[in-house]
Amino acid sequence: MSSTATSSPNAANVLEPIAEDMQQVNRVIRQRLASEVMLINQISEYIIGAGGKRLRPALLLLVAGALGDTTGHRHELAAVVEFIHTATLLHDDVVDESDLRRGRKTANALFGNAASVLVGDFLYSRSFEMMVGVGKMRVMEILSVATNVISEGEVLQLLNMHDPDVDEARYMQVIRYKTAKLFEAAAQLGAVLSGSDARTEAAAAEFGRRIGTAFQIMDDWLDYTGTAESMGKNAGDDLREGKPTLPLIYLMEHGSAEQAALAREAIEQGGTDKFDTIFEAITKSGALDHTLKCARQEAQAAAKAISSFPDSIFKESLLELCSYSTARQS
Repeated sequence: MSSTATSSPNAANVLEPIAEDMQQVNRVIRQRLASEVMLINQISEYIIGAGGKRLRPALLLLVAGALGDTTGHRHELAAVVEFIHTATLLHDDVVDESDLRRGRKTANALFGNAASVLVGDFLYSRSFEMMVGVGKMRVMEILSVATNVISEGEVLQLLNMHDPDVDEARYMQVIRYKTAKLFEAAAQLGAVLSGSDARTEAAAAEFGRRIGTAFQIMDDWLDYTGTAESMGKNAGDDLREGKPTLPLIYLMEHGSAEQAALAREAIEQGGTDKFDTIFEAITKSGALDHTLKCARQEAQAAAKAISSFPDSIFKESLLELCSYSTARQS
């Protein structure tokens, strides 16, 4: 995807051009998390301190760098994006009854569901307080729409749970809404901060949408191929929750009648009692190969979307991010 990209890029290499910016974003995050309510500080610090790649704020910074941002608002808005993402994680873990994320106990497992939901609400409200402070109506428009769409995606995913009739189109709709939308908004904000024209803004948005989709499809692939150590969560979590992800959908549509029945039962009942049997069926049916192919197609479309961006170390990192999205193992 890039003539100078390494064959196996890693997150550290991709983010190298914005290393100092990311440190500044972390400082903003720490400052803006402060609350007079101790429990808010405690849970927020626990979640933010868990780390993660910070891909969404990094995407904003990389696009802003590639397009020549000079506004000075990029650190604040990158922190806003991370707060919105963190709020969704808090709510997700409660809905999914998850107990492991990024290799650590989830906040709801440690502090309880009520506290996690309420602190998620705090992060949402704090993020809106921060975006208002930037004083750009276009920024508020993009982020308010994004948070609304993400919420719709959460509800769509809930409706799809334990439903074996979910097809690839419905699966992709959930990804576009629930996961890819914040990637899209982050990249689009980078263009807005740079004063780009409508075409460039649309290209940045498409890049974010496509790369976000690639990352989520790979997450669903890793749910069957990764380990708790590499992924920071339990392998088979999606199966346990009865989520109809792409490998299972493909198995139902292209596997044998026996394999399709096995997949339907897995989605309807959830649990991982038959994980090994299902994993074998998914592997033999070509479902994992198909899932990986779909992720790579999205990553290639992302790279194409920014072909008109001027050459720079930031664009190079964006292209390396495309390669990384489908080569990673966590």
